[in-house]
Amino acid sequence: MKKLLINCLLLSVTGILHAQDYDGFYQSQVNDQKKVEAEFLKTVDFNSFKQHLKTLTKEPHVAGSPANERVKDYMMETMQKAGWDVEVYPYDVYMSKDPGESVVELVLPIRKPLNQQEYILEEDPFSADPNLLKGWNAYSGSGDVTAEVVYANYGTKADFELLKEMGIDIEGKIVLARYGGNFRGYKAKFAQEYGAAGLLIFTDPKDSGFTRGLVYPEGLFYNESAIQRGSLLTEDFTGDPLTPFDPALPLDGDTDVKRLDPEETNLHKIPVTPIPYGSAREILEHMKGKPVPPSWQGGLPYTYRLEGGENLKVRVKVDQPRDFVRVHNVVGTLKGSERPDEWIILGCHYDAWGHGATDPNSGTAMLLSLSETLGQMENKPKRSILIGHWDAEEHGVIGSTEWVEQMKEELEAKAVAYINLDAAVSGRNFGAASSPTLKKLIIESSKEITFPDSAKTVFEIWAGDKEEPSIGNLGGGSDHIAFYMHVGVPSLNGGTGGPTLYHTNYDTFHFYEKFVDPTFKMGAAVEQLMGLISLRLANAEVIPYDVARYGKDLKLHFENAENQVKGYKSDFAGFTKTQMALEKLLDLGQKYEAALKSKMESGDLSPEVKDDLNTKLLGLEKSFIDPKGMYFGSWYRSLYASTDPFSGYASWMLPGIMYEIEQKETERLAEWDERYSAAISDLNAKIEELNNIL
Repeated sequence: MKKLLINCLLLSVTGILHAQDYDGFYQSQVNDQKKVEAEFLKTVDFNSFKQHLKTLTKEPHVAGSPANERVKDYMMETMQKAGWDVEVYPYDVYMSKDPGESVVELVLPIRKPLNQQEYILEEDPFSADPNLLKGWNAYSGSGDVTAEVVYANYGTKADFELLKEMGIDIEGKIVLARYGGNFRGYKAKFAQEYGAAGLLIFTDPKDSGFTRGLVYPEGLFYNESAIQRGSLLTEDFTGDPLTPFDPALPLDGDTDVKRLDPEETNLHKIPVTPIPYGSAREILEHMKGKPVPPSWQGGLPYTYRLEGGENLKVRVKVDQPRDFVRVHNVVGTLKGSERPDEWIILGCHYDAWGHGATDPNSGTAMLLSLSETLGQMENKPKRSILIGHWDAEEHGVIGSTEWVEQMKEELEAKAVAYINLDAAVSGRNFGAASSPTLKKLIIESSKEITFPDSAKTVFEIWAGDKEEPSIGNLGGGSDHIAFYMHVGVPSLNGGTGGPTLYHTNYDTFHFYEKFVDPTFKMGAAVEQLMGLISLRLANAEVIPYDVARYGKDLKLHFENAENQVKGYKSDFAGFTKTQMALEKLLDLGQKYEAALKSKMESGDLSPEVKDDLNTKLLGLEKSFIDPKGMYFGSWYRSLYASTDPFSGYASWMLPGIMYEIEQKETERLAEWDERYSAAISDLNAKIEELNNIL
């Protein structure tokens, strides 16, 4: 997800370095750091990204396939040639590596098999690859059912509740639902809970199709054969479904890992498969029940109806065996020259549902280019920089989670930051989501990078007419989850977005070259930005966390939470204990900021004091890691942020409280006031220690 800048578009490297904050650096060191950054920016090879992307995406490479092994080998070779120490971490994961056998067909009023795979397109030679698979949902249940049909809109919790209110019986029926609104696994979870016999999911043309504009290959929207693949995994933890809290180490390895019996898990039982909207049309046109609520109407030229009636029957067969599959993480290390046991980690998964040009391998290609650039530099980083290429993310964020569980104690002691770069160069629209302490760092660094085909910086394009660009909160769906929400490593997601044929067989190099970034300029731009962030984290004398941002952000989050509680309990007095701790946090954060700035200007910190400061800074985020975890899943231990357990993708800030709000409960609010005030008080004590040292 690095932006590619070619030389003719760059101002001179020294010319684009503006006066700004270099937090954590002595004033006397700033010029030296600027020289390091100038060397880095100049060293970026503006052709590298395209070449890596072309190689990575030449064949489909689902996790567990021989093709994915070839991608692994290419990444290892590239990083080793660039001078990195490379280690492979194998795991045996309980999963499916292909769709097995599946059938979708009309039975009544006519017999007709329905299409389950993208058309071969003359314009896109990659679409003819014989190793491309039909549409499938990993972790579907297996079964062969023929039944009537119920339409469930997006298949959200609210949609199923409304169907029940309207008197629609789902028991024994096949549910037809649109993609969108929540994680696909929750569509399956809710359908099964309401008694459905099976589930079909499609991307409606109203969301991405002919009603939005021209379809692929002429345009960038889904055509009638395009299918979104994806995992359905919805355990109350992330990672391999048989080894919560523990790494799924190889079965033939030296360490014996206790695994659950598959029957002890919550894996789905009903058959689920995705279909294109061309096939959904064949079902919807025969439905005869009551019209749907207006907001449920999609883009196909029929009145969408709640039920198909007894004269419409559909068969869904899925036979998707699961077994132990060997997957591999590839982790390269550029050892720090002064503080090798403090780690800056960047990562992106490399497995894909098809060719994976945008998702994920635009991020992979950028990271390979970054490893080459950093490897060539004369000035090596003071802290270690690690680049992780994670496997089996598409099956449920598995590879990165297993690595975090395996390396948990080291990460707690050594990890400065995790920067996630999944699908990081997928267009020309820059965006980011971050934990509080890294927000200032990405903003300041973005002021140094020229936006391709522009005289403006990334910051200027990103911020627009605002003083500060919008930075989102970290949610679910990618490899930062275990780092941030399980272990408490400050994390950042960043990169560019744009046109997408998400999880279809059309996410190819041809699609990328025609619609995503025809000039291939964005890869190096994102590389430059993420490289600058990494070098500032690696070289600062004191880890450049924005400690004061904790108080500012938490104040807003608690105001929002209290207002939501008052929406259903008007006499709610607020989180009074937490608010008292917050007031202190705001004051302590400002004092730390001022004290550190003074010390950085005078340059009089002893090596012992610096070591003490950095060690204590690494512990700040851990104040929000609660061993008891969340009531919706104890694996999720961060009190600060979590995946929304009802949608799977959205970010929940203050997840303990948000879980109560979602259910309109009040009984445990006092408990959460205690737990949050304790966490913030613990953070306050740590910042007080920092202030005393300074």
